[in-house]
Amino acid sequence: MFTHLIVQPIFNLLVLIYALMPGHNFGLSLIIFTIVIRLLMWPLVKRQLRQTKLMRKMQPELKRIKREAKGDKQKESLMMMELYKERGVNPLGTIPILIVHLLILIGLYSGLRRVIDDPKNMFDFAYPALQHLGWMQHIAHHPKDFDETFFGVIDLTRSAFGPMGTYIPALILVIGSAAIQFLTSRQLMPVSKDSRKLRDILKDAGNGTQADQSEVNAAVGRSTQYIIPFMVFLFTVNLPSALSLYWLTGGLVAYIQQSIALREDEEDMEKLADVKSTKNVSEIPEAEIVSQPSQAKPKKPKTSKKKSTKRRKK
Repeated sequence: MFTHLIVQPIFNLLVLIYALMPGHNFGLSLIIFTIVIRLLMWPLVKRQLRQTKLMRKMQPELKRIKREAKGDKQKESLMMMELYKERGVNPLGTIPILIVHLLILIGLYSGLRRVIDDPKNMFDFAYPALQHLGWMQHIAHHPKDFDETFFGVIDLTRSAFGPMGTYIPALILVIGSAAIQFLTSRQLMPVSKDSRKLRDILKDAGNGTQADQSEVNAAVGRSTQYIIPFMVFLFTVNLPSALSLYWLTGGLVAYIQQSIALREDEEDMEKLADVKSTKNVSEIPEAEIVSQPSQAKPKKPKTSKKKSTKRRKK
């Protein structure tokens, strides 16, 4: 079921691009495939970025909730859930996109493994509609004409470390994929002068100081920007370099997408600030109007001239 629902559709999309691509270069086809996948995932990525930005903005309010709860975990949880509901935040909102990434990676690896083991699988594992394409018919009869390189420079079937020793071009792709993962993670990390390292927080907790959970979560988030690239390096260094090329291309596209989304958010905030600054005073409710100290003092009521004249006659 996983093969039919996940592996085969992903593989056939790559095969379709490869068969229609002028020159039929597998590396270039993989880059275009990655860009197409990223563009299709853009709505999901944008939603994830929105959730991430909202969670960052809510950190001061989460700290306030913790102070008001005064150690009452049940009250703290209820207040946090109410805040999430009010702001439209789903704490688990980033999980779907991680699952999609993982499924695509596993599906792509399974498909590439078939081609690496036998290039004829490029034709055999394709859908019947794709098998009728001209280049696919050629591959079926001449499987050795399948070019598994990136313009003849990088053999995408080889890994950085393998039985044949260290393969430098693949190692460069692995390092590049880990580096772009670090940049995309760092791009979303909030910058705060008061932020402390996880080591210092745990040290204070060992001395009897109660740790702030939101501060711990922020410190753990900052640590993951170093841990995840290291895991990417370990994960891809022994796999075919085609996966590293996919990860590197996907990371570059993700970095551009995040830059666009963050820039749009900043522009929206600037527009909102401009609207507030140009707000008409006549439209402000009376409750918002605050009396200024420079206002004139109330005048004393005028004394009637008739009364003063009568007093003088008396």
